[in-house]
Amino acid sequence: MRRFLFHNFKTISSYVAWKQRHLTKAGSLVFIGIVMAGVFGVDTRQTLSYQLFSLLLILLLLAIISSFWFRIRLTVQRDLPKFATVNETLHYQITIYNHTKKIQQNLVLRDYAKQQYPSFSNFKTIKEPGYNTRNWFDRYVGYPRWIWLLKMSRGVDIPEKSLPPIPPSHLTVQMQLKPLRRGYVYLTETNFARPDPFGLFNALYSVTVNDKLLVLPKRYPVNKIDLVGNRKYQRGGVNLAMSVGDAEEFVALREYRPGDPLQHIHWKSWAKTGKPIVKEFQDEFFVRQALILDTFIDSKSQDLFETAVSVAASFTCSPRNHEVLLDLMFVGTEAYCFTSGRGLADNLLEILACVEPCTDKPFKQLYPSVMEHSSSLSGCICVLLNWDKARKKLIQTLRNAEIPFIAVVVTNSKLKITGYPEVHVVHVDNIATDLASIH
Repeated sequence: MRRFLFHNFKTISSYVAWKQRHLTKAGSLVFIGIVMAGVFGVDTRQTLSYQLFSLLLILLLLAIISSFWFRIRLTVQRDLPKFATVNETLHYQITIYNHTKKIQQNLVLRDYAKQQYPSFSNFKTIKEPGYNTRNWFDRYVGYPRWIWLLKMSRGVDIPEKSLPPIPPSHLTVQMQLKPLRRGYVYLTETNFARPDPFGLFNALYSVTVNDKLLVLPKRYPVNKIDLVGNRKYQRGGVNLAMSVGDAEEFVALREYRPGDPLQHIHWKSWAKTGKPIVKEFQDEFFVRQALILDTFIDSKSQDLFETAVSVAASFTCSPRNHEVLLDLMFVGTEAYCFTSGRGLADNLLEILACVEPCTDKPFKQLYPSVMEHSSSLSGCICVLLNWDKARKKLIQTLRNAEIPFIAVVVTNSKLKITGYPEVHVVHVDNIATDLASIH
């Protein structure tokens, strides 16, 4: 039954989208009137409703036919910012170029984002916020979930804009956009609507314009976290030390080996010996911290995961010494480790904007990545989605390795943790306050 309903939701939502694009509010009332008059006017000998049915139907048909004479030639150009933030409204500009010699009036502009229909597996497993298992309509039919999934697929909410008269040149208007989720949002189409003289049916003119916008996770204020750790030796560190701007200490001269950088060649020694000689430098020691993000969830933990990403993004933006390197570690299709700070690409927020949960692997898949870097870590911040045996083992491993750390457990229940003063609980309904209390 659910699969049957699911396959019909696409037809229903397509009809609803067509109705919202073409029918004005007055047109929707006329359409409802046609349906009601048609139901009650079946027996023409008992009622005169059929006359109302005929009148309303003729009005709507005339409105639809008049849309065939809608002729304009417009092009558009969006001016989008590079980034946006979840649930924070931003403003952007659209420039409309009128390629006719007439002033175009009474137009409504609508900007649309790319939308994909959800799969049946996603429809079954992903629950919308406020999902109520006691509500039979929500549990067995699931149409509100379908609408929510379509909304999340688009990723943005863009109100339509009534346009002033467009002269035969160009006009720039300001639009507003509210991101609904993190990740990339693809804007694909701009639509111009003009109602017929009766104000019932919109004639449409569509322009294909492809742009994309990266939506970053929501961030919260976080205090500066002082993890007391020493500078540590970085294995293979000449290239890394150079990339982070550490001063290199000269050690000796040696013969050139394939792969040595040209800037290390000692030209005077080459001139004396007739062989290429390079300068050798000592590997550097510096402070390196890890931000470990728990991505291992079940189907009921999607909200917790989004909160955990926001918490990780908040720590990424928290005040810290400019000389500190920060490694972001998480597991997706494989284990990932990205480094930021001191001259390296500072793009951890962009990475967090696109990180996906891991539903088919156990938490212990994260252990090798952490242990591989443990010898070079001066401190660690853990963002966890649960407090179970596997997570406790990771925390105990950091303790045994004498790595200074703090951990944050994101939860939607009344969780209390004892015996681990470094572990803090952040409730999804009190994120800002709980994070602000961490020092």
